[in-house]
Amino acid sequence: MNLTDLTIAAARDGLRVRQFTARELTEAHLAAIATLNPRLNAYITVTGERALAQADAADAALARGEFAPLTGIPLAIKDLFCTEGVRTTAGSRILDPFIPPYESTVSANLLRDGAVFLGKSNMDEFAMGSSNMTSGYGAVTNPWQRRQDTTAVLVPGGSSGGSAAAVSARMAMGATGTDTGGSIRQPASFCGVPGVKPTYGRCSRWGVVAFASSLDHPGPFARTVRDCAILLGSMAGHDPKDSTSADVPVPDFEAACRRDVKGLRIGVPREYRMDGMPDDIERLWQQGLGWLRDAGAEIIDVSLPHTKYGLTTYYIVAPAEASSNLARYDGVRFGLRENGEDLRDLYERTRASGFGAEVRRRVLIGTYVLSAGYYDAYYLRAQKVRALILRDFTEVFARVDALVTPTAPSAAFAQGENMDDPIKMYLNDVFTVPANMAGVPGMSVPGGLDANGLPLGLQVIGKPFDEETVFAVGAALERAAGFDALPQIRAGG
Repeated sequence: MNLTDLTIAAARDGLRVRQFTARELTEAHLAAIATLNPRLNAYITVTGERALAQADAADAALARGEFAPLTGIPLAIKDLFCTEGVRTTAGSRILDPFIPPYESTVSANLLRDGAVFLGKSNMDEFAMGSSNMTSGYGAVTNPWQRRQDTTAVLVPGGSSGGSAAAVSARMAMGATGTDTGGSIRQPASFCGVPGVKPTYGRCSRWGVVAFASSLDHPGPFARTVRDCAILLGSMAGHDPKDSTSADVPVPDFEAACRRDVKGLRIGVPREYRMDGMPDDIERLWQQGLGWLRDAGAEIIDVSLPHTKYGLTTYYIVAPAEASSNLARYDGVRFGLRENGEDLRDLYERTRASGFGAEVRRRVLIGTYVLSAGYYDAYYLRAQKVRALILRDFTEVFARVDALVTPTAPSAAFAQGENMDDPIKMYLNDVFTVPANMAGVPGMSVPGGLDANGLPLGLQVIGKPFDEETVFAVGAALERAAGFDALPQIRAGG
């Protein structure tokens, strides 16, 4: 048995009957990291000794008959989540020396439920990017390769590219991510794994390094929809330390994966049909709708008329919030410090040295749109358009139970492609951004391969706090697709 090929559900069952130990499971994944991480760069920090200690504690708990939901399950933690005593960089050199004295709520919840942390996964700097090329710790390589051109090094998507690549390559059984404009769903699509962005407020943001506070959504990656449901069940919950955390019950997401979709009304937004969209993606979309129709769902054409403004609105709101959030990185209180002749010089040298080009670009954009004379023209107007986008979703969800769309407008592209044009890079988020603007849940499910043998994802979008229907539809698509393709670069491959 190759332990790195197990799903979380299967590993959980095996651990409980002592078919193998948590230490053996952890050692198998640490061995995979040792072999593959020099090639994929999916982890910034590997915490091997700590992981083995946690695995031993899990084995001791299992021997006492104590079974928490994730006891002994090895996970990767996106390096945006503060982890007590373990360096947390947010993919930025400005936080290179930062070791948090506290644990984020989401990671604390996972530890409470017995999870084993393998290390901190690589990411775009401060979660700003769609390729994982902006990381201060080097680019992540997608474990998938093109059939016709195996020499091309593909991006895993971003910003949670390290998490998606680690799960896809069998270097972790699951992982945390964050999604501000598509940063879970797009890399999930590029790497051929499921990924979930829950409703805004479902998972606490406390202890998560902020990018855009009104848009950031923590969520999970895993190898199956069911595994994502298991992880989200542990990650979610009300947190009084986060003023935006929703005080709503956490349902049994895993049970929702077994629900029938017969009778569900599935909306198809006409605005998601883009000019020039690859035939492979259009074909998969239609196939996915056909699978749901065959399962008894009703397919309904709907309109989200303000979708076309989603991306431009996002690139006003998100940089504005980033400009405010990143003001704290000044070299005085924590993180990198460059010496200066006076305080202002210290600020300027520290931020110039610590921030990469993409972060500087977005901070400048955000500062501009918040400046006197432009606040009303840009930021205030963008917030009004955001309200219209939410209204579109509210009106559509009065008619349908969920929406199904493509996740991304392309399969994974090669490092260097599209990189010289920031606008072209921002278009990677065109299908995912509207759900962030509205705060509604979304999931990417691998549905098939394109002509180059690269994975393509289908996106399920649901009503606020109705992740159960999202999981039901996602699981139905997963069963129908029967997606069992594996990346070329993986443990045991």
